[in-house]
Amino acid sequence: MSSMLSPPVKKRKIVAPQSQSASASFQSLPDDLILSIVARVPRLYHRTVSLVCKSFRSLLVSPELYKARSVSGHTESCLYLSIACYPDYRMFTLCRKPDQTLTTSEEEEKKKSNGYYLAPVPDPDSHPVYFSSLVTVGSDIYNIAGSHASSNVSILDCRSNTWREAPRLGVELTSVSASVLDRKIFVVGMYADDEESESKNDFFEVLDTETHTWDPQPFNCSETKDKFLNCRTAFIDGKFLVKPWIHRGVVAYNSKESRWEPVQTKMAMSMFNDSYCQIHNVIYLAFDGRIRWYDDALNCWGDVQGLLELGNIPHGPSCVRLADYRGNIAVFWFRYLPDNDDYKWKMIWCAEIALERRTSWEIWGKVLWFDPVLTVPADYEFVKALAATV
Repeated sequence: MSSMLSPPVKKRKIVAPQSQSASASFQSLPDDLILSIVARVPRLYHRTVSLVCKSFRSLLVSPELYKARSVSGHTESCLYLSIACYPDYRMFTLCRKPDQTLTTSEEEEKKKSNGYYLAPVPDPDSHPVYFSSLVTVGSDIYNIAGSHASSNVSILDCRSNTWREAPRLGVELTSVSASVLDRKIFVVGMYADDEESESKNDFFEVLDTETHTWDPQPFNCSETKDKFLNCRTAFIDGKFLVKPWIHRGVVAYNSKESRWEPVQTKMAMSMFNDSYCQIHNVIYLAFDGRIRWYDDALNCWGDVQGLLELGNIPHGPSCVRLADYRGNIAVFWFRYLPDNDDYKWKMIWCAEIALERRTSWEIWGKVLWFDPVLTVPADYEFVKALAATV
């Protein structure tokens, strides 16, 4: 699949980091010891380790490995990116190339790269994806209904990178938006009473990911009236917030009184910036070539300082995606590659930014690394970036 997305490149000779005899010697070790060793290998290098032999490929997706990782405290964040060129949807995960024996010219080239790249994972062929329909719970990425009227729910198990079906929604929803709190997925959207009806109703449902069941009690939506059309959601300070596109203001669900209440916040329209992500209770988004932050407790906006090394990221939010990556910001952006004055390809770049809050009103970022990670046809657009825990 990667060959379909990337233009042809010149191959270069790479000296193998390990001989076949060394691999055979390693495989002769006791199974428990091999499991313990491989469990400590960072997920970024799993794709490389899987090339050693078939048994290693099986081990890397086994439940035993991830149980060993959990017991030994080696769980970590794993970054994913979804892109689309309708009706084609693709999923990728961030990987890293191992250290290699390099020539002098290659050493100079390596100074420009940290070895990160995006590797393909199975695509959600039967379920189109949408920014607000993708959420992460633990090691699973949920795709809820997607971009068209649907009751389908599918799950990408990020340990094995395989899809499976989940319990369906009670009705077929459009305009879906989902957010997560305490391993429960809160979903809002709209549905029609029948296929011929032009009028639609608001709908609100909660999925318990521990029991994989939808809440049996319907939630009250009599007060919302068309507020879930093309809406966006977020959890701030434990409150489930919904921002409708066609209505001013934000509503929050009061679970104790089972009703919706209007709330005041300066973050309202930022929820429609598809670059945004949330780290703790702070919203981050790309705007006008900068990365901005919003703190609801202070009800104020600011720019993340100290990112001169990164340069100017694209101005349009459709060209940028952010994600919470182990408490840091992962930034994806693309730039067109000129090809005889015909821009047929895009280069996707990725950076990791560590955050430091120096004062209540000041957040600084430090660029840990940035790399070109994938080349794609120019027709492809970002859907969403998100991280799972594996």
